[in-house]
Amino acid sequence: MSIASDLIRGHTDTIILANLLKGDSYGYKINKAIQEKTDGMYELKEATLYTAFKRLETNGCIRSYWGNENVGARRRYYTITPLGVETYKILSKDWDTAKVIIDKLINPNNTQ
Repeated sequence: MSIASDLIRGHTDTIILANLLKGDSYGYKINKAIQEKTDGMYELKEATLYTAFKRLETNGCIRSYWGNENVGARRRYYTITPLGVETYKILSKDWDTAKVIIDKLINPNNTQ
């Protein structure tokens, strides 16, 4: 069973920023972490991931740099900026509020 991507699509930036709070990383590693955390039920499409990186970098939430790999292809790493940390906090609070609202709207046992 997989999660409908429409349910998550609007939270791509939050998911990426949450991953980068743990430390610098690159696209493949972030996507692999997402797959592992969701037990394979969700993964970002490569185009979605790199579009989000570009948007976050343009908005000043992340910065990128080239790694110094001695073996294999060179990787572009991403690091979260102070603005990115603040943006993550705002987006995370928005998500918490949305969860409460949606649960009230769709839970048949909710009497409010």
